[in-house]
Amino acid sequence: MPMFVDTSPPGQCIFCRLVAGEIPAARVYEDETTLAFMDLGQVTPGHVLVATKRHAATLLELTPGEAAAMMRTAHRVAQAAQAAFAPAGLTLLQANGAAGGQTVGHVHLHVVPRHEDDGVGLIWPRQEPGMAVLQDYAARLRAALPAEPAARA
Repeated sequence: MPMFVDTSPPGQCIFCRLVAGEIPAARVYEDETTLAFMDLGQVTPGHVLVATKRHAATLLELTPGEAAAMMRTAHRVAQAAQAAFAPAGLTLLQANGAAGGQTVGHVHLHVVPRHEDDGVGLIWPRQEPGMAVLQDYAARLRAALPAEPAARA
């Protein structure tokens, strides 16, 4: 099944409209940077989406502060999901681009309570390329890491 990525301009995408209150949502939590709301397509009971309020298509377009805020909200929602639904586990999923499985062109993170035999599967095509290849991959990533932000006094 082909993946659809919503590429609507800022202010017109479905999540921007939801943030603006133009369309209804079952809101769970909100702060100045993020909004957590129930996914209309519940994978399991308690499946929540955490989105940034500012339109950014992917994680790569977020500021470090926005990325941190999204994870703080996901952490808070995960704690609530644990208390409300007593799942045996939790899955956090954040997809970027059509090839990554992203279906809405506004950055968001899924918080999915998990239960034994819930029918949700994550199958990875595991590969073991060997330590020399892994060391090469690590070196390439280290060389590409952005500079650390300056520490505040």
